[in-house]
Amino acid sequence: MVKAGLCRIKTIAEFHQFRGLPKPEHPLISVVDVALLKQLHAYEPTSLVFDFYSIALKRNFNGKMKYGQQEYDFDEGLMTFMSPGQVFSIDAGKDGNGTLLQSGLLLLIHPDFLWNTSLAKTIRQYEYFDYSVNEALFLSEKEELIIAGILQNIQQEYHANIDQFSQSIIIAQLELLLSYADRFYHRQFITRKITNHKLLDRLESLLIDYFNSDALITKGLPTVQAISDALNVSPNYLSTLLKVLTGQSTQQHIHNRLIEKAKEKLSTTDLSVSEIAFELGFEHSQSFSKLFKNKTTLSPLEFRQSFN
Repeated sequence: MVKAGLCRIKTIAEFHQFRGLPKPEHPLISVVDVALLKQLHAYEPTSLVFDFYSIALKRNFNGKMKYGQQEYDFDEGLMTFMSPGQVFSIDAGKDGNGTLLQSGLLLLIHPDFLWNTSLAKTIRQYEYFDYSVNEALFLSEKEELIIAGILQNIQQEYHANIDQFSQSIIIAQLELLLSYADRFYHRQFITRKITNHKLLDRLESLLIDYFNSDALITKGLPTVQAISDALNVSPNYLSTLLKVLTGQSTQQHIHNRLIEKAKEKLSTTDLSVSEIAFELGFEHSQSFSKLFKNKTTLSPLEFRQSFN
């Protein structure tokens, strides 16, 4: 019986045993048919954490997965990416009996498999490993076929007789999969215009409200983490989305709004530069002046004098 609470699964063999699957053919890598992962435990753990990478391609998931406090319905073909140490949970739903109706493939890779390969250092450059489950990647039918084909190639390779070429071939396939996922995420940022532009509108409204309140004096500049939390997205997802759509990061958007507010105060009030810096949340006016000049090529005083 599995007890409620946090359940840490350290190896791929432990995962297979936990889900009632046959022993993996390779200790460090496995491709699982998710249709076999139908029955949850009577006492499913509240939270799960893997000590290995998990890349899921799923369809028709009738439950919910949570990452933190966010939920996502798996009712379309999509992918999720999880790195070692991320905590998540699965809920079959109120109407379910612990049975999951799903299809797709699940790729599990232990970090040890990546030793002495190019991916050992570069796998974390793919920012989607730090996205939340609710920021999953939607796939078209064509895209899904591409990803499924690569996963099947990986599965066939480690099912074959292992030789000195096996690891490099699998790594090459894995790099190809990650590159396609990167491309598809960027496509998603561009094509899901309504959803993404709503997020941009919420970001702008959030920044305007923040800069028009007393929050700058009491809390200082908003952090990227605070902005992301308010928008219910992860910091990496928000910054990647903004870079694709606007060419600027979240931090740059925050600084742009700050400079706009600074220009307004410099041009419409008689406040000193030090007083404006204080009202904008800076402890030292020199830091404010340095940022202002970096963004505008003028010092605050030079900007103010340009109106005289």
